[in-house]
Amino acid sequence: MPISFQRVVVTGGAGFLGSQVVLQLMSAGCKEVFVVRSSEYDLREQAQIRRLIKDRKPDLVIHLAAVVGGIGANQENPGRFFYDNLVMGTMLMDECHRAGVNKFVGVGTICSYPKFTPVPFREQDLWNGYPEETNAPYGLAKKMLIVQAQAYREQYGFNAVNLLPVNLYGPEDNFDPASSHVIPALILKCQNALDSGAAEVTVWGDGTPTREFLYVSDAARGIVLAAENYNAPGPVNLGSGFEISIRELAELIAKFVGFDGKIVWDRTKPNGQPRRLLDVSLAKQAFGFEAQVSFEEGLKKTVEWYRAHRMQLEPAAHGRS
Repeated sequence: MPISFQRVVVTGGAGFLGSQVVLQLMSAGCKEVFVVRSSEYDLREQAQIRRLIKDRKPDLVIHLAAVVGGIGANQENPGRFFYDNLVMGTMLMDECHRAGVNKFVGVGTICSYPKFTPVPFREQDLWNGYPEETNAPYGLAKKMLIVQAQAYREQYGFNAVNLLPVNLYGPEDNFDPASSHVIPALILKCQNALDSGAAEVTVWGDGTPTREFLYVSDAARGIVLAAENYNAPGPVNLGSGFEISIRELAELIAKFVGFDGKIVWDRTKPNGQPRRLLDVSLAKQAFGFEAQVSFEEGLKKTVEWYRAHRMQLEPAAHGRS
C-alpha cells in the first residue's frame, strides 16, 4: 500500500525530530497522520498502548518517542533513560505485532555503537563492544529494540526495521541547559557570554572528540524514505558523512554567534565517545537517502533561529547555563 493511503502513528511526533517527520509524511501525501502525545497516551503503560492502537488502527507506526539528553543528563538519569526507553519500545513493538500493524519503524541512536568502533562506523560493527559508558544505558535500551525487531521478524514475520541516526541539530532544538545536546548547549553558552560581556566560556572535556551531525529535516526525510522503501532486518545508519571535532565546533559556533572571547576546556568533565563518523553507504543503496544540507548552512540556520526566538524559550531566556 502506498504510504499516502496508510494510517500512520508517530510517537514523539510533536518533538524536535517528530514534527519534521510529520511534515515529511504530509509532503508524501499522507492524509491520516496521528501524533502521539504523552499526556494522552503514556507509552510506558501497556493498557494505554493497547488503547492507542485500538483508537487509531495504524498501518504504520514510526517510533520516535524517547527520553534523551546530553552527557550530563545521561549521567544523572541512567536508570530512567534505560527503563523508559526500553519499556516504551518493547511494549509498543509487541502490541503492534499482536494487532497486525503492517510495519514498525524504530529510530535508535548512534550511542548504541561500541565506544571504540572503527571509523567510519559500519552497521556490522554494532555488536563488537560495549557502548561509551556515559550513555551506555540509553544506547543499550535502544539496541535491544533491534534484537526484538529481528526476533519478531524471524518468528512472526513482523516487518520491523531500525534506523540509527547520528546527532541531530537544527531550528527548534532543545535549548534547556539541563538536557540539551552539544550544539544548542554551545550556542546558548556563547550567546549568554556575549549578552553579559563575559570574557570566556567553559566547555566540557578537552575538545578532541569528533562528532557527525545531521540536519533535522534531512533526518526526517531519511526516516520517511525508509518507511516507504526499506523492509530488511539489518539496522541502517542515517548520517551526513561529515566529521568535526568539538573544538572546531565550539570555535565555529562562537564565530556565528559573534562571541570573540576565550573558550576554556574543563578537562575534569568527560569527553564522551572519542570519535563518531558513520558509513552512510547502505542508506543510499537501500532507499536512496543522502544528506542535502551542508553543516555550515545548517548551523547558521540553527543559530539564526535561536537568536530570533530566544526570548520565548525557557529557561534559556533567563540566561541559565
